[in-house]
Amino acid sequence: MKHLKVGVKAPDIDALDELGNQITLSQFKGKKLILFFYPKDSTPTCTVEACNLRDNYSDLLNKGFNVVGVSADTEKKHQNFINKHKLPFP
Repeated sequence: MKHLKVGVKAPDIDALDELGNQITLSQFKGKKLILFFYPKDSTPTCTVEACNLRDNYSDLLNKGFNVVGVSADTEKKHQNFINKHKLPFP
């Protein structure tokens, strides 16, 4: 695994969201972005962290941040997780 040093430009990541739409890191170039990496949908700690971001989402938006969650689960599992916890971000 390649580790990035602070201040080094991240590679352009591309993945599918819960609806099958492509998301790329370059879509957020020049914007503030919180990439929320978590191991699995619906696990206790991941759910608490995702819901904390949900509960503070309007404040984050007001400060100019975008939020994107990233895990290795399937699109269907992501969609269920988002719907169950009313997450406003992919």
